[in-house]
Amino acid sequence: MGDTRDTNGAPGARKKLFIKTYGCQMNVYDSGRMADVLAPLGYAPTDTPDGADMVILNTCHIREKAAEKVFSDLGRIRPLKQAKGDMLVAVAGCVAQAEGAEIMARAPFVDIVLGPQTYHRLPEMVARAARGGKAVLDTEFPTEPKFDHLPAPRADGPTAFLSVQEGCDKFCTFCVVPYTRGAEYSRPTADIVREARGLIASGAREITLLGQNVNAYHGEGASGATWNLARLIRALAEIDGLDRIRYTTSHPRDMDDALIKAHGDVPQLMPFLHLPVQSGSDKILEAMNRGHTRDDFRRIVHKLREARPDMALSSDFIAGYPGETERDFDDTMELINEIGFVQSFSFKYSPRPGTPAALMRPQVPEDVKAARLGLMQQVLDIQLRNFNTACVGRTFDVLLIGTGRYPGQLVGRSPYLQAVHIMADSQHIGAIVPLKIVSVESYSLGAVWAETTAPAISA
Repeated sequence: MGDTRDTNGAPGARKKLFIKTYGCQMNVYDSGRMADVLAPLGYAPTDTPDGADMVILNTCHIREKAAEKVFSDLGRIRPLKQAKGDMLVAVAGCVAQAEGAEIMARAPFVDIVLGPQTYHRLPEMVARAARGGKAVLDTEFPTEPKFDHLPAPRADGPTAFLSVQEGCDKFCTFCVVPYTRGAEYSRPTADIVREARGLIASGAREITLLGQNVNAYHGEGASGATWNLARLIRALAEIDGLDRIRYTTSHPRDMDDALIKAHGDVPQLMPFLHLPVQSGSDKILEAMNRGHTRDDFRRIVHKLREARPDMALSSDFIAGYPGETERDFDDTMELINEIGFVQSFSFKYSPRPGTPAALMRPQVPEDVKAARLGLMQQVLDIQLRNFNTACVGRTFDVLLIGTGRYPGQLVGRSPYLQAVHIMADSQHIGAIVPLKIVSVESYSLGAVWAETTAPAISA
């Protein structure tokens, strides 16, 4: 990397950067890119805020009481900053975008507040903050795409994220994403393919395409024509060394026939899809402004399973949405039982300031929401355990991604995104190997080599 430099550009010692990431995979990607843009300033990642030269809280506004959790963490960071003196503290992400002024008022020791669309300007913000004086607030939606100003990413293992689409135009009544991430933007296909090649060259074998509505992708192709996600996936599948492709998060409204067909045609596209439905009640889906019905979702699932019979699904569910009756909740439970999900994310509804649903009446009482969520999670957990148990005795091609918790153990990723553990030498990290599933833990699988002895497969 060459010599390190302080925030004013002068040569200096390597500095410690601690980033705490809240929420979604897009935030995980963003945190990695923030580390990338700060590396030329001499910042290197550290696992603890103690003694760090810069702390970034990369926030998410989806979960309940998200802002209060950020302020709670800031309360723990404050004495560390006071003890070190020159520590920079930044709050990034969706809470920063939505509540930047509140953060600066309640936590005046914070040096930088930035939204998810401006982190490519972090070096400039750090330089301004290091000079002292007024805190830096940058939560505007810039006219230039941030991706044009980011360094080329490198994979730090066999798997990597690649952001292809950002923002949302759907305006679901419960969601803050359109307000914090902005309008939908799709990156040009040439940029994505170039970035994918770079990730493969640096060691990735599996790439997950990211977007708030990733299957709404409509990027500009080389000839100026608009490409959809299916065409992008087919182009990426032609890259030598890209053995696995995933994408998240999808919206049922954008699950078109071309994308469904790609699941049957492209072997690199894994047979696992996260497709949030949120509710099984048409009345609640309409109140959510989801733009699809219960039957629409069922037809999509049927087409997916026709195209790829081994397809497995995960989904998101909200319990206790405003106006949800017992009948509405029963409709959701019927859909869950009918479809069957191998993973899920389920939550009690919690109001987000500024969203239409926060003003809807009647709001469901907290005890009712909690009871419904408990019943929902009980069924979803049974479906998860049943699917994992049914994997015992099967052989999967597993991508070994790193060391496990115990000496001599490796952890891998099945086609269905399950964690798979095996006792094996670290030389196999990065390899895709056939493993026979022999046991089930709470949320992972145990495996042995499909053959009598470990195959000599190199990464």
